[in-house]
Amino acid sequence: MPIEGTPVTVESIREVGPDTVALELETPDEFDAHPGQFVLLRAVPRDVNDDETVDDDEVVMRHYTLSSPSVDETFEITVGIDPEGNLSPWLADLEGGETVHVEGPFGTIAYEGDEDVVAVAGGPGVGPAVAIAEAAHESGHDAVVIYQADVPAHTDRLEALEDAGADVVVLDGDDDAGLEDALERHLEDGRIYAFGFEEFVTLVADTIEDAGGDPDDALIENFG
Repeated sequence: MPIEGTPVTVESIREVGPDTVALELETPDEFDAHPGQFVLLRAVPRDVNDDETVDDDEVVMRHYTLSSPSVDETFEITVGIDPEGNLSPWLADLEGGETVHVEGPFGTIAYEGDEDVVAVAGGPGVGPAVAIAEAAHESGHDAVVIYQADVPAHTDRLEALEDAGADVVVLDGDDDAGLEDALERHLEDGRIYAFGFEEFVTLVADTIEDAGGDPDDALIENFG
């Protein structure tokens, strides 16, 4: 039976860090999304993804948060490659022109270009964080990026943001003290948007509260 979701073309794939790629996808009609939201991607990880007779159990699906500041003609997702995974290695090997299926956008975290931001990222959270910071700059607002990772990705975009006047803090993956210090210094510099796995976002929320802020005012996406 047909794969669920809207078929879109993979326009391009590029490496954005160690074991990390960004896929630029064709924007479906009436797809109105903002940085911070996510899509459900469905694909058949073999060379029959345009076969209308594939079985449901051959379709693999994953959620990916947008990593582009806009979705006018195309939009971007950032994919961390798990060598043992059944989807991400296939996505990383695409050459462009293939078809995948998307549903969405989903999620209540959506930056609409209306305020200064402090975008906080742990590991794979860098995609939405850098997109929100770029969208803020494009709409005339200030942006701070605080990014903790063992091996950073999207470093070219982070450098471009810094050149444009954003305060960019990149921390080692185990530098929790540095993360807490950066959050305390930038607590009042804009609405906090935080993305990462549970341990990371819990530390972010606790640090906001310890510094006298209200974690309920922050927009936090827990990747699980």
